[in-house]
Amino acid sequence: MARTAGKGGKRTPGERAGLSRAQVLDAALDLVDREGLRGLSMRRLGGALGVEAMTLYHYVPNKEALLDGLVERVFAEALPPSAEGAPWQEQLRGYAAALREALLRHPGVLPLAVTRPMVTPAGLDAVERGLRALTDAGFPLGRALDALNALSLFVVGHTAGEVGIGRDAAPEGHPPGSPGWLSRLDAARYPLLAQAARTGAGVDDADRFRFAVGALIAGFGTARKP
Repeated sequence: MARTAGKGGKRTPGERAGLSRAQVLDAALDLVDREGLRGLSMRRLGGALGVEAMTLYHYVPNKEALLDGLVERVFAEALPPSAEGAPWQEQLRGYAAALREALLRHPGVLPLAVTRPMVTPAGLDAVERGLRALTDAGFPLGRALDALNALSLFVVGHTAGEVGIGRDAAPEGHPPGSPGWLSRLDAARYPLLAQAARTGAGVDDADRFRFAVGALIAGFGTARKP
């Protein structure tokens, strides 16, 4: 069936542009990847898509909705359909790893992921899928929501720490807490920290992430009953 045009058979500006909400969000994500959140404006986004800024409001009602859409788009990358039907532990482990990878690909979205809840329909669909996997595995609904929130917050916080959100590098190029920074500590006063910096024990972000996710998921399994 052909799509009905606007009143009088005329297409709206949004229809004439030949765009979709997904295309608008992808273009916004590309802009943020290249220039950060400060480089994102409706005018610049319209220019990247070859349309007037006002045309974008046919796809996102305001900039707040655009920002929510960016969070949705990144979280959607962490929910591969192939994970459905797998054991709940595998689904959560895959979700955590994919979310970290998505956030590392799009670090400009991290400040939004830290501060904005998942409120778009597509985002809520993703949350519903996660809750279904856990409740089907015997988690009470409240515990399922607790587990999903805890895991998501850990992944976002860990990744923000990896890319240095809210942390400035030291003048010598070693941000506080990094192996280079730890190696400059007084070894007599902090022998274990100095040893960790020297040997690399506990300083690999990816290894630390896998360990913590595994521990969280193991804990969820023992605490799933109310």
